[in-house]
Amino acid sequence: MRHFGHLTDEVRANVFHQEPGEFSVDSPARTLAVALGATLYCPATRPKLAEDIVKQAGRGVVSMVLCLEDSIDDAEVPGAEENLIRQFAELSGLGPGTTPLPLLFIRVRTPEQIVDLLNRFGSGVRLLSGFVLPKFTEERGGAFLEALMSAENAQVTEALGGRRLFAMPVLESPELMHRETRTDTLSGISRIVDKYRERVLALRLGVTDLCSAYGLRRAPDMTAYDVQLIASVIADVVNMLGRADGTGFTITGPVWEYFKPHERMFKPQLRISPFSSGRAEALRTALIEHHMDGLLREIELDRANGLQGKTCIHPTHVAPVHALSVVSHEEFSDAVDILEPQRCGGGVVRSSYTNKMNEVKPHRAWAERTLRRAEVFGVAREDVSFVELLAASLRT
Repeated sequence: MRHFGHLTDEVRANVFHQEPGEFSVDSPARTLAVALGATLYCPATRPKLAEDIVKQAGRGVVSMVLCLEDSIDDAEVPGAEENLIRQFAELSGLGPGTTPLPLLFIRVRTPEQIVDLLNRFGSGVRLLSGFVLPKFTEERGGAFLEALMSAENAQVTEALGGRRLFAMPVLESPELMHRETRTDTLSGISRIVDKYRERVLALRLGVTDLCSAYGLRRAPDMTAYDVQLIASVIADVVNMLGRADGTGFTITGPVWEYFKPHERMFKPQLRISPFSSGRAEALRTALIEHHMDGLLREIELDRANGLQGKTCIHPTHVAPVHALSVVSHEEFSDAVDILEPQRCGGGVVRSSYTNKMNEVKPHRAWAERTLRRAEVFGVAREDVSFVELLAASLRT
């Protein structure tokens, strides 16, 4: 699979300086963690789940979470499990010409569910990439991760072709919100995910649950970073678990809850000039009407604060996340300049765009992260902005 693979060859050639690279579930974890992009959540109760998965794959979705937890009622869990078994069997029967399926993860409620589901999936388990582990702490997380390891018996391993299943813990417990327990909780999480490092693909932030500890909910005019209690948690999570020294993990951006028009109190957050030509003006209007300007701002703040990708609960959020994940030509040029072999000793170099200073040693980690993103999301042509990328994605 590849990002923007749903676009025609001609469209990709028009917008990309370096096209997105291909990847699969067998790619290195370091690549997959970045490639997750907009991870679309879907209740496991949907009666046409297999059809929905194929449809979303055709629209550019490359990772999905099929949820057995908060998105469904407690009484629906047994039926949702049965539905997953049926839908995976249906997906297993698809022909070779079908659009490549997204990376599929199941959000479970208990460690026992992991063992039970893997024993029931049969050959359909080969379509599974892993599990999402809710309300993750050191105490709860150890049981989930042990269950994942123990469930991979000979039959499951054979069905997977020797491939390992990944875990994506969700950081959303009240202990993270409470100042007096946050540091100890993060230290515990750090210990347990480091112990199972080869299985942990990424850490996900469960901002909705974090807000619930104080009865909070951000409005569509505001980002997660405007809610100071949440911003402080994100900062501490990245500080302790997202370091660029080889000890950190990929941490994904929080969910954006809104997808239909709401009454607006504040001014739109999108400037007119980037949308001033052609049908882009209509695109700006549509984005503002559906409060996507708040989403776009939050995506930019996610990256500025060390997060990659994003949890999504509506298909309309996927294209903006992916368009803003493409590396700009200027970012790419800076990263390449910084990582030139002859500059390994350090120093300062003027950027190729002659508009900034690139200091080789301090900017090296940024440059390495940028080129990893370029591998899976591509590099835009010099004259192509986010607006053109998003418009191209929405035209399909």
